[in-house]
Amino acid sequence: MSASVLDVVVVGAGQAGLAISQCLKHDGLRHIVLERGKIGESWRTQRWDSFALNSPNKFNVLPGDTYRGIDPDGFDSAKGFVSYLENYADRYQLPVEEHSRVISVEPRTSGYQVTTAKNGTTVTYTCRKLVVASGAMNVLKIPSAAQNISPKVRQYHAGEYRAPSQLPDGGVLVVGSAQSGLQVAEELIGAGRRVYLSTSAVGRVPRRYRGKDILEWLLEAGFYDVKTEEVADPKEFEFRQPQVSGVGPRGHTLSLQSLANRGAVVLGKLDSAKGSLIDIQTNAADHVRFSDEVSCRIKALVDQFIARKHLDAPPPESDPADEPDTNATCASPRKSLDLQKEDIRSVIWSTGFASDYSYLKGLAIDSNGRPIHRNGISNAAGLYFLGMPWLRKRKSGIVTGTAEDAVSIAGSVRSN
Repeated sequence: MSASVLDVVVVGAGQAGLAISQCLKHDGLRHIVLERGKIGESWRTQRWDSFALNSPNKFNVLPGDTYRGIDPDGFDSAKGFVSYLENYADRYQLPVEEHSRVISVEPRTSGYQVTTAKNGTTVTYTCRKLVVASGAMNVLKIPSAAQNISPKVRQYHAGEYRAPSQLPDGGVLVVGSAQSGLQVAEELIGAGRRVYLSTSAVGRVPRRYRGKDILEWLLEAGFYDVKTEEVADPKEFEFRQPQVSGVGPRGHTLSLQSLANRGAVVLGKLDSAKGSLIDIQTNAADHVRFSDEVSCRIKALVDQFIARKHLDAPPPESDPADEPDTNATCASPRKSLDLQKEDIRSVIWSTGFASDYSYLKGLAIDSNGRPIHRNGISNAAGLYFLGMPWLRKRKSGIVTGTAEDAVSIAGSVRSN
């Protein structure tokens, strides 16, 4: 089955795909948005039940919208954000085709042929331009060490975890200390579970500082406006989202020491596994100090901005979770962990996601599977990327940055 030629095909109906769809419709471009599942599929299927966004509601709006809710400084749930995406697509009457999985993209003389599978039927679209907005969270990333852990221990990725009741009784090893790892660990502790947390070097930010949410300060100070092409150290792109939580009326600060104070065992990075024995690096203290240092640098940046702009901001509020653990006393020096001896029956891998661009068949993709582009514009004529961290700026990794990127990419689509 085949359809007539379109101006643009968009792959993915998450916030990125819907954002650019609204822009394309505003420009009068005939297009379709192809979604493998339902609108906001990753938000539906890769978040736990109590998940809350980590950016305040007023920043989580797409092009053409302004926040009109009753809680601009609150934090929506994954279900709430999916409802917003559905409502957005409905209000702007965006041309979304759900349950249409893209299986191949092939270049043509003046555009692309996009083939999808829907309900057992193959549908082919021909378009002049293609926007890949399928995001960076398509494939669960699980270290190879997982294969060596005893089958008696249940293993989950954070994208599969839903609630403490899902896990067997006993202790839980959470591997990964970025946002998801700490948030899952905190929930498990709250449910009365004994939690062991394997960490890595991840920064922390206070949830609120000097009267505002930290994200609002960082947006105002231009921290998120750093352009990708201005970054001199490639390691900057490897830094994970900082430790913080949106759970609660105004969210809260979340740190390794705050979890340790509630009973978590803060361990170093997982090195290897064999049966029920886990080898651990002795770098937990380094990770505690690293997160403390990042928080101090971020607060200093805000302080400098306030002073430079002569702003009337209150002094720093008391925040026990953000107090530096100068001697890293919360860190365990343990070199190993016996899952059986400690009665640890579950492992949750909070180790991130990878992207799946296999349908592009190597088109504008490098040897490591990463898109080849500059500011979202690929090295293939008429092919664009959207919805990736650091696409154009540091801001690209959050909803408000994705919306800004969509406007920019739509402008390129329109003019080129």
